[in-house]
Amino acid sequence: MVDVNGVRLHIAEQGEGPLVVLLHGFPESWHSWHRQFGPLADAGFRVVAPDQRGYGGSDHPDDVDAYTILHLVGDVVGLIKELGEEKAYVVGHDWGAPVAWHTALLRPDMVLGVAGLSVPPPFRGPQRPLAMMEERFGDRFYWNYFNRPGVADAEFARDTRTTLRKFLYSASAAASPSGEIMQPLVDPERGWLAVMEDPEVLPEWLTEDDLDALTESFSAGFTGALNWYRNLDRNWDLTAAWDNAVVTRPSLYLYGDRDLVPAFPGARELIDVLPDLMPSLWRKPIELANCGHWTQQERPDEVNAALVEFLTACREGVDGVPGTGPADA
Repeated sequence: MVDVNGVRLHIAEQGEGPLVVLLHGFPESWHSWHRQFGPLADAGFRVVAPDQRGYGGSDHPDDVDAYTILHLVGDVVGLIKELGEEKAYVVGHDWGAPVAWHTALLRPDMVLGVAGLSVPPPFRGPQRPLAMMEERFGDRFYWNYFNRPGVADAEFARDTRTTLRKFLYSASAAASPSGEIMQPLVDPERGWLAVMEDPEVLPEWLTEDDLDALTESFSAGFTGALNWYRNLDRNWDLTAAWDNAVVTRPSLYLYGDRDLVPAFPGARELIDVLPDLMPSLWRKPIELANCGHWTQQERPDEVNAALVEFLTACREGVDGVPGTGPADA
């Protein structure tokens, strides 16, 4: 347990060397990175994955306003310092990716390199996110559904294990064998889980033990995690000072070809032009074949290889990446 930014965070840790902070998404926990610890530690890195605020064994503040992007970046900054470091590599998946990207954007002095999985780097849109999605989908887009106080909280908590099993399967490649990706829309009468398939057999990458660990991490419910979504519009307001700003630290972006996030309105167009928008991007965006939303869990070998290659290049200052080793830190 580590005290940072007014909250206590539960962390998992392995290895020695330059610090790599792994940030999970929704609905996940530090455990979603368990296949990355060994390979990154073996490559000479100190790997730390927290349960982010509102998740697992970490604190769950009651105030919805305690979950803004500035609080979340503040947690990463505080964690790096509390672990005795001045700088770190930051890697995020799903919601963890915006936190990683914004940490690099707001505190480039503390970020040696940044990698995002699933969610591309932030480019602030022309209007608030909830209004944008409501215009396009009415009140059916899941962001808007999550902003109805107490509704999704109650739906998901009725049977936590079934909720998580449906989430993990429905957003995976196994649920879209044809490659067709549907927008995450909610049935306004029945809720979101009603339109999700409950698999008879788990995908190969997901074990019953994995599901046990994740279910236990949500024993306190889903409200803390959902509060992240309840700050989407506030985050748009708070980041106005960084409108049109670009991440300048060495960067890597990976996504699955069957991930629902790149299928969001405007996302594919952004991904296509990322190399032009971000000179710091180390490679063109890496698309992983037959991979759904749970990038590092569905394709751990490919993700591990890409992360080790990127982090090593950053550390050693090779392959076109400015050195971030001891002489440059």
